[in-house]
Amino acid sequence: MATMTIKNMPDDLYEMLKAQAKANRRSINNEVITLIERSVHNYPIDPKEFIAEARAIRERIKYVITDEELEQAINEGRP
Repeated sequence: MATMTIKNMPDDLYEMLKAQAKANRRSINNEVITLIERSVHNYPIDPKEFIAEARAIRERIKYVITDEELEQAINEGRP
């Protein structure tokens, strides 16, 4: 496997990468590999699969927000 060195990476970008790796429970190296793979490979989205995944997530959600609750939350955040 090849080895790569990244030079002159801005500190703030490195910190964001480090935080993202931690959130994804990956090493920084594995996070970089994952990000490069995603940007290099063009993964077409299968609409049926996407909808099935969204429905599966929705089934696991215990709380459903009503339109009124959503509108109230939106309005509370406005000046």
